Amino acid sequence: MISLSNVSVRHGRQVLFVDASFQLDPGEKVGLVGPNGSGKSTLFRVIVGEETPEEGAVSIPKRLTIGHFRQEMDIVEGRTVLDEAIAGSGRLGDLHHELADLEAAMADPERVDEMDQILERFGEVQEQYQQLGGYELEARAKEVLHGLGFRDEWIDGEVRALSGGWKMRVGMAKVLIGKPEVLLLDEPTNHLDIESILWLEEYIRDTPSAVLMTCHDKDFMNRVVKRIVEIDGGELTSYGGNYDYYEREREIRAVQREAAYERQQAMLAKMQRFIDRFGTHVAKAAQAQAKARKIEKIEKLEPPKRREAVSFAIKSPPRSGEDVAVLRKASKAYGSHVLYDGFDFRLGRGERWCVMGENGSGKTTLLKMIAGVTKPDSGEVKIGASVKMGYFAQEALEVLNPDETVWETLDHKFPLENIGAKRNLLGAFQFPGDTIEKPVRILSGGERSRLVLALMLFDPPNFLVLDEPTNHLDLFTKEMLVKTLAKFEGSMIFVSHDRTFLKGLANRVLDVSRLEKRKDPKPFEGSYEKWVEMTGQEAPGVHH
Repeated sequence: MISLSNVSVRHGRQVLFVDASFQLDPGEKVGLVGPNGSGKSTLFRVIVGEETPEEGAVSIPKRLTIGHFRQEMDIVEGRTVLDEAIAGSGRLGDLHHELADLEAAMADPERVDEMDQILERFGEVQEQYQQLGGYELEARAKEVLHGLGFRDEWIDGEVRALSGGWKMRVGMAKVLIGKPEVLLLDEPTNHLDIESILWLEEYIRDTPSAVLMTCHDKDFMNRVVKRIVEIDGGELTSYGGNYDYYEREREIRAVQREAAYERQQAMLAKMQRFIDRFGTHVAKAAQAQAKARKIEKIEKLEPPKRREAVSFAIKSPPRSGEDVAVLRKASKAYGSHVLYDGFDFRLGRGERWCVMGENGSGKTTLLKMIAGVTKPDSGEVKIGASVKMGYFAQEALEVLNPDETVWETLDHKFPLENIGAKRNLLGAFQFPGDTIEKPVRILSGGERSRLVLALMLFDPPNFLVLDEPTNHLDLFTKEMLVKTLAKFEGSMIFVSHDRTFLKGLANRVLDVSRLEKRKDPKPFEGSYEKWVEMTGQEAPGVHH
C-alpha cells in the first residue's frame, strides 16, 4: 500500500533517515516510536508528499485516500462545529457544503435569473452526494463528535467559541469522518479525556483503514497496534507486536548487541596486545602486521544505546498533619450548572486520590477549590496544619519567564543548591547537555510541562495537586515521573487521563460524575485498578 525504500532525509546537519525502508499494508495498525527529534513527524510529511527525501523511493497508489491528523490543524472558525467537521471529509464534505450553498442560492430572490442553472447544478450535486452516502454523513459526523466528547449544543455552536484543546478534537473528527484508507495520527490522545480515549481505541480497532500513529499513551498503543516501528539513529526497526512486546524485545536485542559488542572489544584488545608486543619482533612482525590489517577491515560494532527511565532521588518532604485538606458543606455552581452541593470530603496524610468524572463534572473545579484558586459559593475548604502545597495546572506553564533559559529558571529558584544535583534533575526531565541553555520562549508545551514539574519536585511540597500533569509528556518522561512519584512520601490529589499514571499512583478514587444522577461524589477506598475491577469500567460510564 505505502512503501518507502532506502530513503535518506537530512535537515541541515541533522541526519534523520539513512537508507531507511518501511511498508504499511492495508488495514494494518502500526505504532511509530522514537526519541523527540528522531524524525516521526518527518516520516508523516514524506508520506503525504510535504517533504521529498534526498535519496530513495516513496511508492503510494494514486487514488489512495490519506487522512492526516497533526497537532497544528487548519480550523475555519466561522462555521459551526458540525459544518467544520464535515468540511474535512474529502469529496463528500465538498458536496455537502456545495449543496448548502445551492440551497441558499435557490432562496435568494436576487438570483432568480440564474435559477435554471442553479437547479440543474443542484440536481447533479444531489445525485453524487446520494451515491456516495452523503445523507448518512451528518449522522456519522455527530456519532464521531459525540465519541470525542461533544454535547449536542456544542455541535450546533460555532467553532470560535471552543478552547484550543476542543478545536483539536474538531480536527480529529474531520480526519475520522471521511473514512480514508490510511490514517496518519500524530499524538491523537493529547487533548482527549479518558472517556474519549476509550472511544477512540474502539474506533481505531474496528476501522478497516490502515493506521500509522505516534502516541504517548502506553495502554492505548497496547490495545490498538499490532506492530511497532522504532526510529532511532536514522534507522527504522520493526517489532511485530504491541508496545509491551516492543519493550521486552528491544531489551532482549539490546542485551544481545551489548554481548556482541563486548565480545568484539575483547577480541580487538587481544589482537592489539599482540601487535603492541610483537610489532617489532623479527619472528612475529609479519603476524602482527597481518593482525593490524585485519583490525582495519573488521566492521566495528557500535556500543548499544540505552534509554532507561530512571527516577531521580526525590527529597523527603516535611511531615504534614493527619488532615491535609478538608471540604465541609462545599457548594459550587456556574449559573444553573451545579457541580457541588454541600459536599463533604477529607484527604488524609499519605492518601493519593485520583478524581474521575465525565466532561463538565467538576474535576478541575475541585482541584482549584483545594488549591485556593477558586472559592466555593458556600461552605469551606480547609488546608491542614504544616501542609506545603504544590499546584500544577496548564496555566502554570504561562508563569515561566520567557526571557530566561531552562538553567536560569532552575538556578534562580534554587541558587544555593548543588550544581550537580540541579543538572541531574534537568537530565531526568529530558534536558540533557546544551538543551539547558534553551530559552523558555522557544520551549514546546511538553518541554514547559517538564520544566514546571522539575521546579516543583526539586524541593517537593508534602501535598501535590496535579491537573493533567502528563499532558504533552512523552512515554519516557511519563515512566520516569510515575517511578519518581511512587517514592513520594507526601499526599496527592490529581486528574489524569493516562492509565499508566492512574494505575501507578492512585490509592483512592473519587468519582465526581453525575451519570447515576446521585447528588454527591462517590469516594472509593482503594486503588484505581481495584476500582476498575469493582465497577467494570475504566472511566465513569465506559465499561471495560
